[in-house]
Amino acid sequence: MILQTLLNVNHSMNRYIKLMIGALVFLVACNDKSQSLVTAANQAIQVDSVPGQCPYLTKDPKGNTVLSWVRMLNDSSAVFCYAVSTDGKTFGQPVVIPHSHNIQPHGENLPKIIFKPSGEIIALWGAPSTNLTNKYAGMVFYAQSFDAGKNWSTPKPLTNDTASYDQRYYDVALLPTGEVGIIWLDNRKASNEEGSALYFASTNGKNGFQSERRIAESCCQCCRTDLFVDSKGGIHTLYRGIIKDSIRDMVHAVSTDGGRTFSSPKRISEDNWVLNGCPHTGPAMAETKDGLQFAWFTGGKDKGAYFTSSKDNGNSFSPRQAISPLGSHPQLAAMANGELVFVWDETATAGNKVFKRIGLQVRNADGQSVSDNYITADTATASFPVIATIKEKTSLIAYSQKIADNNFVFYQLFNVN
Repeated sequence: MILQTLLNVNHSMNRYIKLMIGALVFLVACNDKSQSLVTAANQAIQVDSVPGQCPYLTKDPKGNTVLSWVRMLNDSSAVFCYAVSTDGKTFGQPVVIPHSHNIQPHGENLPKIIFKPSGEIIALWGAPSTNLTNKYAGMVFYAQSFDAGKNWSTPKPLTNDTASYDQRYYDVALLPTGEVGIIWLDNRKASNEEGSALYFASTNGKNGFQSERRIAESCCQCCRTDLFVDSKGGIHTLYRGIIKDSIRDMVHAVSTDGGRTFSSPKRISEDNWVLNGCPHTGPAMAETKDGLQFAWFTGGKDKGAYFTSSKDNGNSFSPRQAISPLGSHPQLAAMANGELVFVWDETATAGNKVFKRIGLQVRNADGQSVSDNYITADTATASFPVIATIKEKTSLIAYSQKIADNNFVFYQLFNVN
C-alpha cells in the first residue's frame, strides 16, 4: 500500500521521494554501532552563478574556510576567484584576482591560494607556455596581496630562469617559519631520462619565492604533487615517480631540516604500474595521531584508488587497502577523532548513459572502512573533488559538476558522527 502510494504521487515529487528512500536505506545500513554515520548537513550548494571549475580549499589565519575556483567568463576567457566562509556554511562575495586572465583551467593542475600568518595572501595559477619546445608545457604565475585582498601585485612567473619552460602540477603549504613552501614539476633535469624533475622553493618575506632547487627526479610529467607539513614541522613531498624507466608509482620524501635536504624517495606502495603515458591523477596526504595517511590511484594490477599509512615518518608503509576499484583523483581529510574522510570521482553507467560521480568513504581511527556513500546523483557528471575539515566532526567537499554544456562549482557539508 505504501509503495503504491509513492508510485501515484505526481512527477514533481519523484526526486524528493528517491532521496528520502535512499537516506532511509543508508540509515538502516549504518545502524551497526561499529559504523560511522555520514549525513548531509545541507543540499549541494552552487557557489557561483557563473560557470566555473577547479575548486580548491584552504584556511585563512583566522581559521575561516576559503574556497577558490576558476570563473569561466566565456569559452576562451577566465579569471581566478576566491570566497571566504566565516560560519563554515556559507561563502561571502567572490574576490577576483586582477590580471589573472591568462589562467589555464585544469582540474589536476589546480590554481591555489594560500594565506601567510603575516597577513599576506598569495594566489597561484597555471598558464600556457610560450615556448614551442613542448606544446603541452605550462607556466606558473603568482600575485601577492598585503592588504587582505583589496589590492594585488602584478603577476610574476614562478621562476626567472629562461631554461625553465615547463612548470606544472605544483602544491603549496605553510612552513613552520610562517613562509610558504612550493614544489612543482619542471623540465630542468640533471639527466636525459623520461619525465620531469621536482623543484622546491620558499618565500622570503614580501619578496616572493626564492632559492629554488631541484630535489628529485624522474617524476611523472602530468600528475599533481602534494606538499604537506606535519605537526612536528617535517616537510613531506608526495608525487608519482618514474622508476626503472617505466614504473609509475607514488613516492614519498621528507625534510626534517626545514627544506634544506630531503630523504631519498621511497615508494609508498609497490604497485608496479608500467605505463608509457600520462595518468593525470596524483596523490594526497594527511596526518592523524597515529601517523601519516596517504591516498592515490594506480592503474597497475587491481587498479583503483587506495589508502596506506606510515607510523614512522615514511620509513615504512602499511599494506595498501582499496578505497574504490573505479576511483580516481582521491583526496582525504583527517578528523579530530582520528577518523579519515576520503573523496574521489569515478565513472559509472546507468542504463545506456555514462556519468561521473563523487564517492565518499569514512575510515575509523584503525584505518578500517566503516561507511561508503555517493554524494552526487546518478544523472550528474561531477569530478575533481576536494575536501577540508571545517569543525571537529564536519568536513566540506567541493567539486565541479556539469550542467548542460557548462561546469559549475558546488559544495556540500558533511557531519561524521
